Amino acid sequence: MKTKPVIGVTLGDAAGIGPELAVKALHNPAIRELATWVLIGDERVLKQGQEVAGEALPYRTITDAAQAAEAPEELSFIDLGNLSPEEYTPGQLSLRSGQATGETLIYALEQAQQKKLDGVIYAPINKEALHKGGFHFQDELHFFASLLGCKEGFSEINVMDDLWVTRVTSHIPLKDVSGLVTQERVGQIIRFAHRTLTKAGIDNPRIAVAALNPHAGDGGLMGMEEIEEIRPAVQEAREQGIRAEGPYPADTIFLRLKTDLFDCLVGMYHDQAQTGMKLMGFYRGVTVSGGLPVVIATPAHGTAFDIAGRGTADPGAMEHAMKLAVKLIGL
Repeated sequence: MKTKPVIGVTLGDAAGIGPELAVKALHNPAIRELATWVLIGDERVLKQGQEVAGEALPYRTITDAAQAAEAPEELSFIDLGNLSPEEYTPGQLSLRSGQATGETLIYALEQAQQKKLDGVIYAPINKEALHKGGFHFQDELHFFASLLGCKEGFSEINVMDDLWVTRVTSHIPLKDVSGLVTQERVGQIIRFAHRTLTKAGIDNPRIAVAALNPHAGDGGLMGMEEIEEIRPAVQEAREQGIRAEGPYPADTIFLRLKTDLFDCLVGMYHDQAQTGMKLMGFYRGVTVSGGLPVVIATPAHGTAFDIAGRGTADPGAMEHAMKLAVKLIGL
């Protein structure tokens, strides 16, 4: 009888710190005991990750994730043999590494769709490398949604301790943001946040909504989005029984979050939400691909090409992603 979730762990972009993080996190006994972990990638990349991390990571090789249940206390590894260290240089963007990253994620999600994995953790990946490697999606979230056949109801959400953070727009040019801040879209994300936090075991979550313009528009002097789009969406959500509040000026929203008991922040664009969250604890932040039929999580930081290969990467966010995935799968 299975007592622990079986979770796949991909090595991320091999040219970054992903392999090092995976090795360091899985070398931690407290992490190892949480689940039956299945590493997925190229064994040559894994060995390089062990060398960089300075840690030996005992594992058994399997050919299918279903075999992990035969030895649930052991670390298993599936060798896809799809990337040689000779094909990339640590710290440099690599088309081949991006290609292998995409192939590995496809394999992991297929195993999850077949119910052989209960969830997937992926070490940091590089969007540009993924795109150059042939996977032409807006970001990894839309890549996952396409693979899993999801057309709506999904979004990215970040978790920092007890605070969840999501946003109305994400990986798009800043010049396009205001046109997408509509009552309909803001309302969709408020409802997504409420639904996601409720599924995560937070009863009747309280949601703060950020403004778009300086000083929340100053009554229309600095923009009308707050009056015409954001506030009506907040009011509509409240009428639906959702505890949404705002819009609050973005330059003080994180000060408010430090003293007021909100469970979630809905930002209007990527850096508005991410900057404050990462300042709160860069090595604790986790990104969850919400609204998909598979639990998928990753560290909220990137591939850190500037320190790749040095052995100095902090596995904190990777470990938090693993812990959160176990919790979400349990719920």
